[in-house]
Amino acid sequence: MTSSRPYLLRAIYEWIVDNHMTPYVLVDAAGDDVQVPPEYVENGKIVLNVSPRAVEGLDIGNERVSFSARFSGRPVQVSFPVQAALAIYARENGQGMVFSDEDGPPPAPQPDKPSRSHLKVVK
Repeated sequence: MTSSRPYLLRAIYEWIVDNHMTPYVLVDAAGDDVQVPPEYVENGKIVLNVSPRAVEGLDIGNERVSFSARFSGRPVQVSFPVQAALAIYARENGQGMVFSDEDGPPPAPQPDKPSRSHLKVVK
């Protein structure tokens, strides 16, 4: 199956905006394919305001998130892989979702040891 992260990002984003709050995304900025203004990165991470008023052309695709925004009045094109999104939450109350490092299928269930049946054959 494909990753659920882009679907959850889109859903939580919509939920936050529908409730008139400000969606923030915490991004792991350490990857080579992360395009964010480096002067705003702290400890390898960056928090981005992705509200409709703060960004233009927001695209939360299945592989990448991209948009244009202004940082200190300077226009910047921001882009990062969906897997770099560590959390999405509302600025006002912190409600949202934190993503785990492993976003894959659940582990396969381990077969139980067969137990002796408690049923008897009746003739």
